[in-house]
Amino acid sequence: MTDSGQARAAVEQTVAELGGLDTLINNAGVMLLGPAVDAPLEEWQRMLSVNVAGLLYCAHAALPHLLKAAEHGSRRVADMVNISSVAGRVARSGSGVYNLTKHGVGAFSESLRQEVTGRHVRVSVIEPGAVATELSSHNRPEIRELIGKRFGDVERLEAGDIADVIAYVVTRPRHVAVNEVLIRPTEQEG
Repeated sequence: MTDSGQARAAVEQTVAELGGLDTLINNAGVMLLGPAVDAPLEEWQRMLSVNVAGLLYCAHAALPHLLKAAEHGSRRVADMVNISSVAGRVARSGSGVYNLTKHGVGAFSESLRQEVTGRHVRVSVIEPGAVATELSSHNRPEIRELIGKRFGDVERLEAGDIADVIAYVVTRPRHVAVNEVLIRPTEQEG
């Protein structure tokens, strides 16, 4: 979803097939880590494009439908759940641009929340720690090795753990908004 037209088309197709949209889960992201010195700029551009622009394009395309659903839909509330990361709270050496993108997700989410909360659109940010996904496999081999050492003995969260949190957030009564959830594996220190 790195193109605004793609995001708009996906939202419009969803609305056409389902008759409306009352929940958006913004979950696209890449995590390309490594030192800033001599970093491949294409990695930074990719993270900005997917983690920031993609999220913004999907949010922009979905907002009119979410506002309509909150006003006229059967739930009388709508939800946008933006997936960030613990990296949106804790900056670490070697992950500066990833941190930048995830801090941005949190900042955008809070600003948008303030803007639309009076219209019963709930904006939430979920900040997972280490999750067993393919995310780290996108890194260069030397970076994957470092990630493996850092989290080697940690029992990582599963995708279902994050799905459970999302389900909890979007099924609260209309008067309840869960704005942020930081979720880590029990053994994860940072």
